[in-house]
Amino acid sequence: MSAPELYGLVLTGGRSKRMQRDKANLEYAGRSQLARAMELLTPLVARSFVSVRSDQRQDPQRAAYDTIADIRQELGPIGGIHAALHAYPDKGWLVLACDLPFLDRETLQYLIAQRADTRVATAFRSSFDGKPEPLCAIFEPRSRQIIEHSLAQGQQCPRAILSLSDVELLDLPNARALDNINTGAEYAAAQAALGSMIVASPPTTAATGRRLTVRYFAVLREQAGRSTEQLETQAATPRELYDELRRRRGLTLAPEFLRVAVNDEFGDWRSPLSDGDTVVFLPPVAGG
Repeated sequence: MSAPELYGLVLTGGRSKRMQRDKANLEYAGRSQLARAMELLTPLVARSFVSVRSDQRQDPQRAAYDTIADIRQELGPIGGIHAALHAYPDKGWLVLACDLPFLDRETLQYLIAQRADTRVATAFRSSFDGKPEPLCAIFEPRSRQIIEHSLAQGQQCPRAILSLSDVELLDLPNARALDNINTGAEYAAAQAALGSMIVASPPTTAATGRRLTVRYFAVLREQAGRSTEQLETQAATPRELYDELRRRRGLTLAPEFLRVAVNDEFGDWRSPLSDGDTVVFLPPVAGG
């Protein structure tokens, strides 16, 4: 029996009381923590979502992605996880906190590769107390019942819930991957540490690929199952990119029925794409 399909969730519904500013909007090298998290997560899962409080639905940064709003308010991270499991109860969920600036793709790939879908969850073992790290973990569909029972008993701590559950525990391959930031001082230290780790990258070529943002509207959004995604691709033009996405996402509209825009400007299907471009495919608009 195959494992339940894996969806992704970035938690952004916290109040950031210690930071005293929205942690999802904190930037590293010109990119917000939310954007960085979604760029890591989206290529690894079937669909990705941002967890929000009901009053965050109109926030422009969060609204750029598919969102799931908390059903029960003021529960913290477990409220976001509960809402995701309620919205899509037959899916597994790779859950991430948004405030993990040192998280890397290799850590997530390792987590997915070691997924134990017959257990309640798969999580990394904390290096501090040996307990499960719940905010970079995979929650299986059966975890929903356990979480709802725990909430009914007044237990809102996801670490405590997983500590009492049947969880596959993994050793963390990158010791710093789950270091989070909660204060201004920690943010400054993380910026300095990441700055020292940046190495000049060679010019992007077809061999190394391009990192692009793609946005979908109307019927394309329905077919792709998402409104936006970040991806790495070898495609050199919008036409090559669309052909790739037709295979990957099951898009059915022929290119001749669409318009393409690159960085908010309508363009030609044969125009060269550059690393960091945002590409929008626009289907015909119905109306009279």
